[in-house]
Amino acid sequence: MLLSRLAPASAQQQQPTPPDVGVGRPHHCRDRCGNISVPYPFGIDYGGGCHRHGPGFFLGCNDTYNPPRLHIHGIPNQIEALSLDAGEARVYYKATRECYDARGKLDAGNATEGTVSFGTDDPWRFSADKNRLASFGCPNLGYWASAEAYYISGCMSVCQPKEDSIFSSSGSGPCTGVDCCQSTWLNTNYREYLRRVDDFTVPLVLDWAIRDAANCSAAESNTTDYACRSTNSRCVNSTNGPGYQCKCEVGFEGNPFLHDGCGGVSVGVFLSAFTSFWLYLGLQKRKLIQTKQRFFQQNGGVLLQQQMRSYGSGAGGGFKLFSEEELKKATDNFATDRILGRGGHGIVYKGVLEDKATVVAIKKSKVMEAAQTKEFAKEMLILSQINHRNVVKLLGCCLEVEVPMLVYEFVPNGTLYHYIHNKNLNTNNITFDTRLRIAAESAEALAYMHSSASPPILHGDVKTANILLDDKLTAKVSDFGASKLAPTDELRRRPAGALTRKKALYFEGPEEDRSLVSCFMAAVKAGRYVELLDSQVRNEMRAEVLDEITHLVLQCVSMTGEERPTMKAVAERLEMLRRYQQHPWAQADDDLERQGLLGVEEKNLPYKFNSY
Repeated sequence: MLLSRLAPASAQQQQPTPPDVGVGRPHHCRDRCGNISVPYPFGIDYGGGCHRHGPGFFLGCNDTYNPPRLHIHGIPNQIEALSLDAGEARVYYKATRECYDARGKLDAGNATEGTVSFGTDDPWRFSADKNRLASFGCPNLGYWASAEAYYISGCMSVCQPKEDSIFSSSGSGPCTGVDCCQSTWLNTNYREYLRRVDDFTVPLVLDWAIRDAANCSAAESNTTDYACRSTNSRCVNSTNGPGYQCKCEVGFEGNPFLHDGCGGVSVGVFLSAFTSFWLYLGLQKRKLIQTKQRFFQQNGGVLLQQQMRSYGSGAGGGFKLFSEEELKKATDNFATDRILGRGGHGIVYKGVLEDKATVVAIKKSKVMEAAQTKEFAKEMLILSQINHRNVVKLLGCCLEVEVPMLVYEFVPNGTLYHYIHNKNLNTNNITFDTRLRIAAESAEALAYMHSSASPPILHGDVKTANILLDDKLTAKVSDFGASKLAPTDELRRRPAGALTRKKALYFEGPEEDRSLVSCFMAAVKAGRYVELLDSQVRNEMRAEVLDEITHLVLQCVSMTGEERPTMKAVAERLEMLRRYQQHPWAQADDDLERQGLLGVEEKNLPYKFNSY
């Protein structure tokens, strides 16, 4: 039979209250007993800050055993495990045993009544959830009683003839009143102890808490004795009697009873978070790779690669397929201070490739139509083969983005538009010869694309903003964002623009004067076209050259395609006029010579005019 009595701690068991340092146990304090770690607020060495003040926190260690046995000071029951986080201890308790013969005479046993004593201020309490009283034998009565012998809880077992017993002699089955009984506390099968005649111990679970305050609210108001010392700790009310426990905050582990005791994320949590983070990164990287592959195929990358291989190593003249990462590095992740210009089709950035020597211009387009996407790879291969000194060289493209990015050679002096319209630049000394040369070079570039490329390439957006100037003011036609491959019969369908020092569209004057072409046509009709010229041009241009240029411009802006000259013819005439301007040996008033210079008769022009 196992009996237990709850009794107050005796005066002999109480120890003097040692000072409570609370800033960490001194190094001289012992922190282990055999295989069991003894964390603060408990301690084995008495006083000196080795344990928290008050009864119950001073533990004993019996070194006569191997390994040594830990116990509560004054109570010999061995502590098998001690937990800060769970707030409990598992101890061994010696069972009370009395055995009788058939005549009812005491045959064997230990007459000592089982007693475990805890005072009201003691941190220890029997666990109501994890303990159960068991009494073996019949007839039998087992019970819990307080120190005053008040009945608390118990159970009774009865005897039954062996042949009628529903239980086997081995003692298997539940303990429900025959041969043994059990009262609430710990749903554990004690049948293994039935019919034992030797001394034995049974496990017992004790809850512990800080009992010098009724709850957390009372404890937190007394900062001197408040036990939760770590910054990352929290107070939890006791679930077994008055008092409280200290826990580390979620994500931290350690000893909440010491300053800085809750020292951060546990290794397990850290490894779990670290693993989850890398799995997430891996998943995102895989999704990014799949997205890039989809864009690459969608933009015709596979077809372009096949075409480049079929043309051999010389195809495209060094044309390269760039990765998005390469272009990000080249532009400092497309930094705003790398922007060279903005246009209707996108933004152009200055970049430096990985060799640290090659400077490029990278055009990041805004949108591209589905119809353009289907022909993009084919057009890229054709455009990559353009090699003309007056055409900006296409070095490569990036196809693993939604809208492909184009990589061009870098031209240092910016656009012609910026050069002639920027008021901050001193461009008043741009001679007529320089202007005529830029016009001739631009026309030569367009003529090359119209006549020498196969199939012909229409630029589609010729304007001063798309004509770049190098360090020697050599013209280079750029931005094929609106270009298209076209049959030869489409080359004369659209009128070309003109190079003056006025914008093609300007909004300072009346509505009818906002188009430069319209103003020019009206001025020619009225015989006042000279007024449109820049004063410097007026002073440098020969009268006969002005007449010829006016003839040429009138042809170029004609709304009838058949009346407009080819770009090859325009380039040749501009170059002839440039040579004539430089060498005036042919300034005779012979109409035949003038017509030979330009190759056009005045009667074919839409207007008659008089030169100044």
